[in-house]
Amino acid sequence: MRTHILGGGPAGLYLSILLKKSDPRREVHVFERNAPDDTFGWGVVFSDETLGNLEDADRESFRAITQAFAYWDSLDIHYRGTCIRSRGHGFCGMSRKRLLGILQARARELGVEITFRHDVEDPAKIREGCDLFVGADGVNSRTRALYADVLRPTIDRRKCRYMWLGSDKRLPAFTFSFRENEHGVFQIHAYQFEEGASTVIVECDEESWKNAGLDAASTAESIAYCERVFAEDLAGHHLLDNASRWIQFPTISLERWHFDDVVLIGDAAHTAHFSIGSGTKLAMEDSIALAAAIDGHADLGRALAAYEADRREWVGRTQKAAQQSLEWFEEVRRHVVHEPLPFAFSLLTRSRRITHENLRLRDPALVEAADRWFLARAGQPAPAEGERPSTPMFTPFSLRSMTVKNRVVVSPMCQYSAIDGVPNDWHLVHLGSRAMGGAGLVFTEMTDVSADGRISPGCAGLWSETQRDAWRRVVDFVHGNTTAKIAMQLAHAGRKGSTRRPWEGEDEPLEHGNWPLIAPSAIAYKPGSQVPRAMTREDMERVRDDFVRSTRYAAEAGFDLLELHMAHGYLLSTFLSPLTNVRDDDYGGSRERRMRFPLEVFEAVRAVWPSERPMSVRISATDWVEGGFDAADAVALSQALKERGCDLIDVSTGQVHPDQRPNYGRCYQTPFAERIRNEVGIPTLTVGAITDADQINTILLAGRADLCALARPHLFDPYFTLHAAAELGQRDVDYPPQYLAGRPRR
Repeated sequence: MRTHILGGGPAGLYLSILLKKSDPRREVHVFERNAPDDTFGWGVVFSDETLGNLEDADRESFRAITQAFAYWDSLDIHYRGTCIRSRGHGFCGMSRKRLLGILQARARELGVEITFRHDVEDPAKIREGCDLFVGADGVNSRTRALYADVLRPTIDRRKCRYMWLGSDKRLPAFTFSFRENEHGVFQIHAYQFEEGASTVIVECDEESWKNAGLDAASTAESIAYCERVFAEDLAGHHLLDNASRWIQFPTISLERWHFDDVVLIGDAAHTAHFSIGSGTKLAMEDSIALAAAIDGHADLGRALAAYEADRREWVGRTQKAAQQSLEWFEEVRRHVVHEPLPFAFSLLTRSRRITHENLRLRDPALVEAADRWFLARAGQPAPAEGERPSTPMFTPFSLRSMTVKNRVVVSPMCQYSAIDGVPNDWHLVHLGSRAMGGAGLVFTEMTDVSADGRISPGCAGLWSETQRDAWRRVVDFVHGNTTAKIAMQLAHAGRKGSTRRPWEGEDEPLEHGNWPLIAPSAIAYKPGSQVPRAMTREDMERVRDDFVRSTRYAAEAGFDLLELHMAHGYLLSTFLSPLTNVRDDDYGGSRERRMRFPLEVFEAVRAVWPSERPMSVRISATDWVEGGFDAADAVALSQALKERGCDLIDVSTGQVHPDQRPNYGRCYQTPFAERIRNEVGIPTLTVGAITDADQINTILLAGRADLCALARPHLFDPYFTLHAAAELGQRDVDYPPQYLAGRPRR
């Protein structure tokens, strides 16, 4: 098989080595536009995991690489005049030029033909006469551009600006430094890759870049400015030019990585932000996977398909982690509100690959210090010397007169089991068992303020004294038998009402007995849904008064906290979204007008809810639809609610429009809660794909939210919190006295 590889970077060279090593009869030709020793960048980074993969693939080149690298296992984080060092992060750095020299020598040793200084304008020309054509030509791939109609690339140029520089400063660890001045926030990612030589990447957001005049500065002027900003870090050393300029990182992905006899690898096929040191790693691991697929399949088409199928999942995971990491740096202004320890913890856990427990394995001293800081910040006494502190999830939290014993919340979960809106034994057992299970705060299901405000005939309500008394029975049980607090969530279903129970047909209209619906505009939720009537001012006043009546009943029933539901496409939510509110009066149009009625309801409810008891509001922080309610709207709404006496924002997303495209993943809604918390300065409750105690501790300690709500995990395990306490060795956890005999003994 004759293989032509366009691009003599790490991906192309390493693939040529593996193909020739596996079968010396193969003809492999690498075409590279640069000279052998002409390259960009200063150093490359490999993790311990990547080194293991390289050792397995080709021990000869691995030995040469390990003899040339600088190894470290620590990260230094410089912030607010302090340096926090975290250990247990195994990485090595080496000169990119040295790496290319090693790979070139190994390739020649095996008989690979390499043509340097060959600038290929048209990749189709070197595709001729070969059995396999590999595009390994990097971020600015001509192969990808030539075959874009087949490969269908997406290129997302990110918001930050960065400049890739070098320095002769010796660095004892991988170094992050954050400096804030009158122009904004600037950061460096730096590491030593050989004796007396370090890579220094300077990064900043667009606003800081322009404020500093760097958009109009020459390279020399930019370097001089960066030397002033990071003078303390450089300690008299200089930044070195590398044909440097300010650029934006392009996140590249392809719908297809191969077709016919063409395949792309490395940055030509996908990119992942440099903040997780992944570019060269991905490129060389692509080469390993492609060579293995070719060795394992006699048919080339099947080999390329197997390569893409195998690598897509791994690359996708890395790209997702890299995306989360780069977004952290893009929004660094949001994080510099933190004190040094939580700032460092937030940085270390930014990609969600490192968590509270994972970091404890790497650096137990740092995690213990951070846990102690969190405990002290919550006003709790320090543990005795040598005693491990409570983890953040078991730290109390207060809002007005209410203090919850821990940060675990049972999320509102509709049960569709009420009769005429009256909660019954099911609700008593459902909510009572979760309160007994150790959660600090238990929410009722979405409870409707009127009969025509229900989602389904089985939904719970609070528009009558009978319902109030039934709810009081639940509240009394929780207060009388557990130390949990209990919250009432009030709502009106709006255009999503008059539907069947989910197990009878989710979001499907009732087969008979429908009641009329109201909404800000006469727009059905989805095709086949009942069309609501656009609300009049009289309708608004009636709904507002319904919320007020239900609030009074909630207070009389003894609930500790009251929440208004302004999310998920229910009535108040549909006023907020421009996709569902197309009114041309004072309650539609601009953001301020769309917020007007929901804020009127909040003000009316806050006025009758006891002042010593807290209130929260659940919002959908984005519709996940272009042109809909978005994160900036959510910040503005949260600010307006805070000014009116809201104590907590319960941050969810979506379920407003059927065309939503959520970006699902672990804790996928938490970034919205973090933004609101840090920009508005109001406590937040985060929810969505939070499944274990480790995630909760990570979220809390990183300052991403103040409380964590779990729904499905609590359906599976009502005693989630007690079980988490046992697993973490947590002491002083409240057990019902009847269950003390089953308490774990340590």
